[in-house]
Amino acid sequence: MTDSTRPSRAGRTLFAKVWDDHVVVPETADTPAVLYVDLHLVHEVTSPQAFTVLRERGLPVRRPDRTVATMDHSTPTLPRGADGRWPFADDAAAAQVSQLERNCREFGIELHALGEAGQGIVHVVGPEMGATQPGMTVVCGDSHTATHGAFGALAFGIGTSEVGHVLATQCLLQRRPQTLAVRVDGRLGPGVSAKDLALAIIAKLGVGGGTGHVIEYLGDAVRALSMEARMTLCNLSIEAGARAGMVAPDDTTYQWLAGRAKAPTGAAWDEAVAKWRTLPGDADAAFDREVAIDASALQPMITFGTNPGQAIPIGGTVPDPVEESDPAARASLERALRYMGLQAGRPIVGTPIDVVFIGSCTNGRLEDLREAARILAGRTVAVRTLVVPGSVAVKRAAEAEGIDRIVRAAGAEWREPGCSMCIAMNGDRIEAGQTCVSTSNRNFEGRQGTGGRTLLASPLTAAAAAVTGRVADPRRLLEGQP
Repeated sequence: MTDSTRPSRAGRTLFAKVWDDHVVVPETADTPAVLYVDLHLVHEVTSPQAFTVLRERGLPVRRPDRTVATMDHSTPTLPRGADGRWPFADDAAAAQVSQLERNCREFGIELHALGEAGQGIVHVVGPEMGATQPGMTVVCGDSHTATHGAFGALAFGIGTSEVGHVLATQCLLQRRPQTLAVRVDGRLGPGVSAKDLALAIIAKLGVGGGTGHVIEYLGDAVRALSMEARMTLCNLSIEAGARAGMVAPDDTTYQWLAGRAKAPTGAAWDEAVAKWRTLPGDADAAFDREVAIDASALQPMITFGTNPGQAIPIGGTVPDPVEESDPAARASLERALRYMGLQAGRPIVGTPIDVVFIGSCTNGRLEDLREAARILAGRTVAVRTLVVPGSVAVKRAAEAEGIDRIVRAAGAEWREPGCSMCIAMNGDRIEAGQTCVSTSNRNFEGRQGTGGRTLLASPLTAAAAAVTGRVADPRRLLEGQP
């Protein structure tokens, strides 16, 4: 991997084209730009206060036709009871869901409610219904909104007060970020996925390495990724500190979008695709920074610490703090190893685990569940394993393929759609001292439950851990080895 800095040139990047097309009022030294928002995605956790502000000020939602809501964070992943009620984790979770229903009804917003055909994790349902399209600006009160950048959209998370601003004005105050190109050439090897690539990039950049930048992912290896894989890659951009992540649209993008509910049709489709084809960066466009990665050199990755940047290849050993020259970094590593209960210098393979979680907005799509099923088929899990589809549509498609039968036959739990154990605010959590291999996006202290320990990995690596009861190299199992 190499990192270099290059001066600006005349051509425009993908980011610049999208940004420039959405500036309502230009940025000045004293004031941010006013940026128009094409699509505002809403869920139950970060929106209640914003709607309260609208009521207090007597304001309507400026563009309800550009606003889509769903329920995901607080929703239970266990089915309805015999009484027809959902088993919410607590009264607060039930109240959040109920409040979103009232807010959407009052303000005329399209809502995909709990249990309905369009319900699911906001960053799964937006793309699958075709609401996310190339060249758009997309915002949501959720940090992993960067997911939608896989379509060539400028997509980023916003705070609760900003949710209110967008609801009221369909605009947002923003400073123009810098650009960072991550060029990935070569070919990912067997058993190495977009999740592994993303963790390798974060380990290279560090959790603050992308701060103040929008990342554009380039290169042959990126072009070879499916749309689901591109979404995984862009999803994790925020974990390197970046404002957003983007992949230029191409035929893979258009083929994926064609025929989806909110995608253009007929002549409008032809016009849209013609416009989308102008979005990729110009040949002479330059970035503020560039990083190069050789995809063929990558192994499956797994985290060992308490932030996504603390990741190593599956064949690696836990880093030793004494080898860290920076005092702050050394102290951070020491604390992480204490919390995780890991010993420096030991191989990460073979580390005992207690729970496996396969799902989330990072890895809860149909392709992710197919990958996990490749490992689970014909085997039995050794630890508690939750498999949680990212949406009702994903769940139905997986069941049509028989993935649910593979999961259940292996002894794992097949759940209802939702954020589930990614954030542990919906009843799905690990206990203090337990170690979980998770396909989610954050391994912060207590993220999956107070005192819980999280190792981030791909669906293949998580499934390998599920059937062995310890951290394992999925490539061995794919080859039929024990």
